[in-house]
Amino acid sequence: MALSEHDIQDNPDRLERPGIYDEEGGVDAAFLDRLRAAIDAGDGDALSAHVAPLHETELGDVLGYLSTEERQALVRLVGDAFDYTALTEVDEAIRLEIIHAMTPGQVAAAVGELNSDDAVYILEDLDAAERNEILDLLPFRERLRLRRALDYPDETAGRRMQTEYVAVPPFWTVGQTIDYMRDDDDLPERFSEIFVIDPSFKLLGAVGLHDILRAKRPSKIDAIMHPTRHAIPAEMDQEEAAHIFEQYDLLSAAVVDENERLVGVLTIDDIVDVIQAEAEEDFRRLGGVGDEEISDSVVTAARSRFAWLFVNLFTAFLAASVIGLFDGTIQQMVALAALMPIVASMGGNAAAQTMTITVRAIATRDIHIHNSGRILRREVLVGLLNGTAIAFLIGGVTYLWSGNPDLGGVIAVAMVVNMLAASLAGILIPLVLNKVGADPAIASAVFVTAVTDLVGFFGFLGLATWWFGLA
Repeated sequence: MALSEHDIQDNPDRLERPGIYDEEGGVDAAFLDRLRAAIDAGDGDALSAHVAPLHETELGDVLGYLSTEERQALVRLVGDAFDYTALTEVDEAIRLEIIHAMTPGQVAAAVGELNSDDAVYILEDLDAAERNEILDLLPFRERLRLRRALDYPDETAGRRMQTEYVAVPPFWTVGQTIDYMRDDDDLPERFSEIFVIDPSFKLLGAVGLHDILRAKRPSKIDAIMHPTRHAIPAEMDQEEAAHIFEQYDLLSAAVVDENERLVGVLTIDDIVDVIQAEAEEDFRRLGGVGDEEISDSVVTAARSRFAWLFVNLFTAFLAASVIGLFDGTIQQMVALAALMPIVASMGGNAAAQTMTITVRAIATRDIHIHNSGRILRREVLVGLLNGTAIAFLIGGVTYLWSGNPDLGGVIAVAMVVNMLAASLAGILIPLVLNKVGADPAIASAVFVTAVTDLVGFFGFLGLATWWFGLA
């Protein structure tokens, strides 16, 4: 299990254990060898000694390095000493492998020991029948908490919230509140705020622990509480909730239902996970791989990539058809065939730069109706400046290579035109897709690439045909 502060105080020598990571940041091969030897020998005590001191993220990394059979054997042999919070730190495929190797009773016992947000994170990947079978084995109170969170849509604040929180009525004194927290065995492991509610659980305000510590015991809670200005609706998208945390530097925030009743709390550790997950999702979608994970099977990975490869094939045929319009021109000046990919590829690279900045700005809400015009002008000027610089370089190189100054001039002009088109496409296509409700991260790359290829080929070959009179 992960080290607690109590473990550290009682066993300071455990902090001196050798690190499990090598110099490159991967899990140390010698450590993995010791684990595998213990697994092969069926030595649960030795395995427990190795994994018990690990933090949940470290254990998650270790699981990622083991094979399916080794992972399942480790969980089985370690038994109660296994920290199931580590399952929130691995890919979905690995998590399901481990869960499916356990009985429903074992899974119920495992999630029953976790915080509700971690339990929901594990259970939400299962199909409805499996999930209900596990939930039915939990105590009524715990089952009710988890069902309430699982009833909210995926990727909302309600799904990510922790249903364990501390709430008191406004007429309590500070002394009563402190005594309550000391006597109650069902408090969250960590919390920084105490919420104030009325008899119907409607949220009235919150009190920070620092306010409790500074106040006298006879002070009333309603005298020291502050309004919760940033209560988060349970059905709010998790990315929007993360934006609120980022904007107002929150450590925690109350989650309320449609009647403004307190149903849970979001904490900064949950939000950090959300921010990381959303950033990874945007990055993957920019590459056209959707929700693919490194542990996915060959078939799953191929299926997730095929759709956008098919769309790319269609746009490639469009580009090829443009080239076909100028086959006579190319036959008369073969040098054009060698040079035209340069124009298209440089435009594609420039568009990818602009598109990446734009998609990220949309995700972080740094671009909006009030500043989009200014950003558009900036990107056009950047495209013009870079296009001119590259045009001089490629024009000079083409002249030296071919000995034809006119050909150098043609490719230079085509380069400027395509770089400008790339800048416009890189910012306008993501903005338009976002406006119509499409995901700019996953759809922009295909359309932007198509624009730069079409403009690059048509601009260069068309200009060459006109200038040299090759039609």
